[in-house]
Amino acid sequence: MTTRSTPTIAVFAATGSQGGAVTDALLARGATVRALIRDTGSEKAAALAERGVELAGIDVADAASLVAALEGVDACWFMTTPPGGMQDADTAGETAQGIALADAAAAARVPRVVFSSVGGAERDSHVPHFDSKYRVEEHLVAMGLVTTIVRPVFFMDNFRWFAPTTEDGTLVLRLPFPDDVVLQMIAARDVGAVAATALLDPDAVPATIEIAGDARTGSEIAAAFAEHTGMPARYEALPLAVMDGQDDMQAMFRWFAETPAYQADLDQVRRIAPDTWTLDQWLQAVHFTPTR
Repeated sequence: MTTRSTPTIAVFAATGSQGGAVTDALLARGATVRALIRDTGSEKAAALAERGVELAGIDVADAASLVAALEGVDACWFMTTPPGGMQDADTAGETAQGIALADAAAAARVPRVVFSSVGGAERDSHVPHFDSKYRVEEHLVAMGLVTTIVRPVFFMDNFRWFAPTTEDGTLVLRLPFPDDVVLQMIAARDVGAVAATALLDPDAVPATIEIAGDARTGSEIAAAFAEHTGMPARYEALPLAVMDGQDDMQAMFRWFAETPAYQADLDQVRRIAPDTWTLDQWLQAVHFTPTR
């Protein structure tokens, strides 16, 4: 991939959850990381610099800043999100963000790009924030960039927000999909592990890969919380109507219930990243404590 003993890898949004995980995994493997971030003066940026990470200030709307930040790197990793967050669901803005980064990588002649998309992006899901990422995938292919597409499934980290509530001494997990649906999930930390391998040892990772670390029904997820906390727990499936007014999220939960949804090969993922976490391991690692 490079003649240098220590490759330099550009990581977009390195102060975020996924970008931070990619940065951690790359540093653990001895790579030099160049963080592409908006605010190089933030506390999070300073913490990265203390770990030896190069800081490159960028503005996604400023193509010149992106190209300059990518000059001379051996590979780059990026992801996209709707600029206003999931509540805003500016999926056109998300696609534009991804295209700007892809175009900058091409202009800077980056030898390899790893893009973090989403599981099922290529399967005509009709989930807006899946489709927006797939349009970025298509653009990367059209640009002729040497690209690895990593497609994570549902993030275990989402259970920080979808956490069970404590009711009369029982943990109650409520989500808007049926209890006979198996939901594949992945820890953000493991997205970083797979991405790092794709960046540093690309032959070990397929050109496109859907990744998951566990797969459980609602009741099995509740059981994991029960095992971790020592409290009784149960799962209650909510009607999809509870997501009315949140069109993007509602479309995603409908897709979970009405199609085969995520289709990652967990054994394949563990061949690439053997210590990929299960839900039980994630709960232990984040020290989940129920709100009483």
